[in-house]
Amino acid sequence: MNPDWWQDTQDIPRLVRAIYECISGPAGAPRDWDRFRFLQHPNARSLRTVVNDDGSTTAKVFDVDSYIADTTPFFAVNDFFEMETEHRVQRFGQVAHVWSRYEARTAPDSPVLMRGANSIQLCHEHDRWWVFSTIWDNERDGVVFDLW
Repeated sequence: MNPDWWQDTQDIPRLVRAIYECISGPAGAPRDWDRFRFLQHPNARSLRTVVNDDGSTTAKVFDVDSYIADTTPFFAVNDFFEMETEHRVQRFGQVAHVWSRYEARTAPDSPVLMRGANSIQLCHEHDRWWVFSTIWDNERDGVVFDLW
């Protein structure tokens, strides 16, 4: 384990930033899946909102390894940099919820491809924060982030 990974788990904004760093990079560049796994609780889940051709939506749910398997082919052929633009943290005791707005680009300084929001649920256990779930959706006609 890289000692910096432990530091990622000690601060909520740093943890969220680390998640974005793990999945961002040029096409074909290996993503830091070991770090990503370290941030996620072993029972963590991710949920992607999929918009079907008829406009209906489907929730596609992943455990950590199935998320990695699902996204690796995309990252192999696509430049993808997802960056947080703002966040709001709500915490009660050992539980925290983060609304994290993001922009996705083909390079850090390229035009925006899409915007959206991640809803990230965290729990503090064993002297560190763990990601327990991440749910996200992209902005589109009729769906705009307006929580603040």
